Amino acid sequence: MERMQVAGVTIRDVWRAQKRIGSIVSKTPLLFSQHLSDRLEANVYLKLENMQPTGAFKLRGAANKILSLTKDEKDKGVATFSTGNHGIAVAHVAKAANIPATVCISRRVPQEKVKKLKRLGAHVEIVGDNQDDAEQYCYELENQSGVTVIKPFDDPEVIAGQGTIALELLEECPEIDQAVIPLSGGGLLAGISLALKSTDATINITGVSMEKGAVMHESLKHGRPIVLKESDTLADSLLGGLGPDNRYTFSMVKQLMDKSVLVSENSIAKGIMFMLEYHKMAIEGAAGAGIGWLLGEESSKYKNIVLVISGNNVDHDTIRSLTGKY
Repeated sequence: MERMQVAGVTIRDVWRAQKRIGSIVSKTPLLFSQHLSDRLEANVYLKLENMQPTGAFKLRGAANKILSLTKDEKDKGVATFSTGNHGIAVAHVAKAANIPATVCISRRVPQEKVKKLKRLGAHVEIVGDNQDDAEQYCYELENQSGVTVIKPFDDPEVIAGQGTIALELLEECPEIDQAVIPLSGGGLLAGISLALKSTDATINITGVSMEKGAVMHESLKHGRPIVLKESDTLADSLLGGLGPDNRYTFSMVKQLMDKSVLVSENSIAKGIMFMLEYHKMAIEGAAGAGIGWLLGEESSKYKNIVLVISGNNVDHDTIRSLTGKY
């Protein structure tokens, strides 16, 4: 059997990542959703990455990258750019390993995430109105001080780290035939897809983005990474560009994803409130996007569906504002 390798990342890299990050990352529960299952006449499971210590899946990729650095690189410190969750993950790992960390974010990042970054001891730089501005400043820091930039998604170790989710899925639900995954820069979808399709190429991979600023979705339509203006959205974690020199995630998503779908803000809100009502969990908009999409489907041809609940870093004010509407 030929080994699957996409953009230089292999299933062996994912297994290495699982071993490396075991002391920092939690194995998250796979929750059966009775209501969604009844609605779609299928078995629908929720992979609860919102239960990571940092509240999101990003911990996996950040841990794998940072723990792979040399001692000299660790001593010089790390920096990253983020819409919030990746920065929180980098700050968490850096604090545990006693490594200096700087997180560059845009003004669009919710205050709840900014406060969390500061509580973790990271130096926070707020730059510009979008992730591209924060990214540019982050690389300026790299040139000035020699810190190592921990990319949010377009990095082999980060991709492999996110792929460890799939190893857990296959252990708990080997019959999985569809994975519904939030899609932004593509690190999460690329890692999970590589591991799942290395096991069974027929497993369907569906990426879910918001209608406003779905950069990977639009880039795939254009055949190359493009730049989109960011807009306010409940799924703020899915904002951000693909980077001017995307080397891994664009090609991996293009090769591995079977379907890309967009959901409205109304559907995202319904997904958030569904999780609160039926499973008593507060989740962020990016995590609610997949639920919102499934709630809009009348049936499914798949029998064992897994939704990745990517994170829980949502502002309290957002939950309060939605409670009276849905």
